[in-house]
Amino acid sequence: MCSARGVSGFWLCSGQATLSHTQPVPHFDLQIFGGLVWILVASSKVPDPMLQGWVMFVSVFCFVMSISLLCLYLCGAHGGGGSCWVTLDVICHGTAALFYLSAAVLEAYMTYSLSFFLPLAQKYRENIAAVVFAFVATLLYVIHKVFSLLRWKSS
Repeated sequence: MCSARGVSGFWLCSGQATLSHTQPVPHFDLQIFGGLVWILVASSKVPDPMLQGWVMFVSVFCFVMSISLLCLYLCGAHGGGGSCWVTLDVICHGTAALFYLSAAVLEAYMTYSLSFFLPLAQKYRENIAAVVFAFVATLLYVIHKVFSLLRWKSS
């Protein structure tokens, strides 16, 4: 069941409607690409442990946060999309988009600097894949943030 609040197409759904194609952007893409970033960064070689720690924190934090939101929407805990839930949705997706952008840029910079030391190595290719998926995850969180802002503005 989707909330009647908001502009057509921009509502918070609960239960099985969360899994349907009525949502503008499905929620599972966040978990898929966030999980890929998490796995690739964990298996890649980064010379700076602080950078790898930040990227791992961002990917794990956003993965857990988006899984929690998805479970709350599936359970219908938001009760039809009150303003506090819409605001929470905006804050979560905005924070995740900002965190992933910082992590993706730092990972790209370190991968670029790593290219001078390990050309054509397997670990270098894993770092490139982690950068690509981090930027894809950033884009998806920004798209979710835009839809959350539209929903928030109309509520």
